[in-house]
Amino acid sequence: MSLYPLKFQPILKDKIWGGSKLKTVLNKDFSPLPNAGESWEISGVEGDISVVSNGKLAGNDLEELIEVYMGDLVGDKVYDQFGMEFPLLIKFIDANDVLSIQVHPDDELSKERHNAFGKTEMWYVIEADKGSELIVGFNQEVDKAKYVAKLEEGKLEEILNNEPVQKGSCFFIPAGRVHAIGKGILLAEIQQTSDVTYRMYDWNRTDDQGNPRELHTELAVDAIDYSFEKKYRTDYETETNKTKELVRCPYFTTNTLEFDKQIEKDYSQLDSFVIYMCLDGDFTIESEDGITTEVAKGETVLIPAALENVILFPKGKTEILEVYIK
Repeated sequence: MSLYPLKFQPILKDKIWGGSKLKTVLNKDFSPLPNAGESWEISGVEGDISVVSNGKLAGNDLEELIEVYMGDLVGDKVYDQFGMEFPLLIKFIDANDVLSIQVHPDDELSKERHNAFGKTEMWYVIEADKGSELIVGFNQEVDKAKYVAKLEEGKLEEILNNEPVQKGSCFFIPAGRVHAIGKGILLAEIQQTSDVTYRMYDWNRTDDQGNPRELHTELAVDAIDYSFEKKYRTDYETETNKTKELVRCPYFTTNTLEFDKQIEKDYSQLDSFVIYMCLDGDFTIESEDGITTEVAKGETVLIPAALENVILFPKGKTEILEVYIK
């Protein structure tokens, strides 16, 4: 069976800090949950493998597809490196309240401790309430001793860097960088396939039973990159009907594209799958065999590596993120 642009059933996650924007802005049906914090759009995480929702392959999961189609689905180079494991986890996140302060271990530490990949990720803000902020990195020179002292004194916030955000704000979060998503922010997250997170501080929150949420303070100490950066925000340019790069790293490349006319994409030199996350508007994908796939705001679609040429037809002004491995 020939491959075509693939959509997947979103995996909705109930989170203590979740809200309603996944439904009201991105059209996700998370019933019967009262609210939802995350929509895992494409996932190869064990226990949360994405299942195809469109076309003749509907009902098959991502792992089954990789087993059958291998490099035709993900790209020969990607398959050689990752085998049956899909290398990226693609999410939408709605923070109705501030998330815990976290850090993710790098590949080396994660392999040693968890036999897993590390987690380098990025954020692209889709919507932000007035005054919303993210926490990214430190606001001053910090070493392990200073960090531990501030944590024990309950004054960790004093050394964290707060970033005011608005629609279009972009941040690259390499493994080891301390971070937290603030209240009132809806964003897209692109990350390595890993669910390893060290929770450093959680604002003294408790769960439904009144218990404090688990912290991983000891594990985090050796995972943190204590370096101080003068600028954490990613600067980029946009130009209508032009693809512009946001982030390029060994784990993924993410571009932004705002378009209001037909766009032809030639991926013949790219040995990778491509993912589109539709942030605004609607568009149609036409594959080289003439198959068309409708994509609406809030939907995510995977273009198999075997599809080297596609044409995008917008219905009015449309905004997408384009993600692949280079």
